[in-house]
Amino acid sequence: MNYHNKKFKTVESSDNGAVSADTLFEYKQVGNIVTAKYCGGEIVSGHLIGIVAENGSINMRYHQVNLKDELMTGSCFSKPEVLPNGKIRLYESWKWTSGDASSGKSILEEQ
Repeated sequence: MNYHNKKFKTVESSDNGAVSADTLFEYKQVGNIVTAKYCGGEIVSGHLIGIVAENGSINMRYHQVNLKDELMTGSCFSKPEVLPNGKIRLYESWKWTSGDASSGKSILEEQ
């Protein structure tokens, strides 16, 4: 699975998450390394970097600055599903490594 030049939006997230339907992720991939820039909603600027496994899952780390000028960091594991229309849905399990160190889940869909 290749995520290069794909865009994703959040369709669902735990209440303690920072992403929303207004957050847009723009992915790039070279080899098995994926990166993304993201912003929107409560997030002013965010970046992630991860490693894509053979099955398309991603083990990643992220950092972002929110509207309160807080620098937040975390880790995430994303499992892909290819939808009937060929688009990718990502099921994410994440954990803040800053702030309250809570964890949650999100679902992103390719735009």
